[in-house]
Amino acid sequence: MHYYQLGQIPEKRHIQFRKPDGGLYFEELFSTEGFSDVYSLVYHYHPPTQIKQIGDPYSVAPRLIHSEQLKHRCLHGFKVEPTDDYLESRKPVLVNKDVKIILAAPRKSFGDYFFKNADADEVIFIHVGSGVLKTMYGEIAFGYGDYLVIPRGTTYQLEFADENNRLFIVESYSPIEFPKRYLSKTGQLMEHSPFCERDLRKPSNLKTHTEVGEFKYFIKKQDQIYPYVYLNHPFDVVGWDGGCYPYAFSIHNFEPITGRVHQPPPVHQTFQAAGFVICSFVPRLFDYHPLSIPAPYFHSNIDSDELLYYVDGDFMSRKHVTKGMITLHPGGIPHGPHPGAIERSIGAKETKELAVMVDTFRPLLMTENCVTIEDDSYYLSWLP
Repeated sequence: MHYYQLGQIPEKRHIQFRKPDGGLYFEELFSTEGFSDVYSLVYHYHPPTQIKQIGDPYSVAPRLIHSEQLKHRCLHGFKVEPTDDYLESRKPVLVNKDVKIILAAPRKSFGDYFFKNADADEVIFIHVGSGVLKTMYGEIAFGYGDYLVIPRGTTYQLEFADENNRLFIVESYSPIEFPKRYLSKTGQLMEHSPFCERDLRKPSNLKTHTEVGEFKYFIKKQDQIYPYVYLNHPFDVVGWDGGCYPYAFSIHNFEPITGRVHQPPPVHQTFQAAGFVICSFVPRLFDYHPLSIPAPYFHSNIDSDELLYYVDGDFMSRKHVTKGMITLHPGGIPHGPHPGAIERSIGAKETKELAVMVDTFRPLLMTENCVTIEDDSYYLSWLP
């Protein structure tokens, strides 16, 4: 991310920075890839290392179903039952060594605990709901259509406005980045990018909590949740600067790239990581060649699995789409519009569709959470 500063910081790195009473603030380097990549310097009121208690870990590893069938699949995401607790609500549905696709329907805000994912960066897409993401970096208000990008190791809370919340979560075992073809040599989003720095919402409203007591953390590492109790409130930061911090980007601020004939899915790309990409399908004008076919052509994504999460609007290429539906088209077999969709699309001027796509370069494996939400007959939907 781009350099940002919030709150009070000293004039130079790694020098004395004192409180009004003369005591030292405590500097923490929050970095990725050791000391070799992006980082932020964070200044705490208390040392961030004061642990009072460590509980027994418990597993949150997804239980896999080793299906040997190579077929198209459809999951009805809104069939995932709402759960009060945020961590309990997170249901991995499709996973591989690079990424986890998680559905969540939490009713309640975090309450008396804080969560840190030390395994993976998180992209939380807000399908239903609104509220505030709280971190030591400050706060970010969120709502329908927001991507919340949270670097691994960030301690956070989600405060929801009400009990109706639906989240589509991508856990990435490598950094979430912007597509390299949209970045200049110095990391600026270039003119041909479908969004720019003005569209990114960074933390604000930094509140320094100096309370001491017992503060409950749940830390995820290697698919285990470790309960911790710290002496100090995790949001005791007086200031920070650097390039590693959470941010929000609204899918509604993605500016679609269109052409005279149908454009391929990479024009919708929003983020990249090692082993997969995330794309945003948004309302846009259709192709304007006089003989154009707006419906996508049939294609064989031989080297990747294609997952589409349907958010809202009308999808002219597919029948019986519902909100929160996931389609998975695995690498190795072709897919494309449903019968009649190609002819129906001719002459159409625009689409109102809204969807998130995740293309992975390793096969996605099903979990037990898929069983109760899968439409097992979906592969038959291309028949006349």
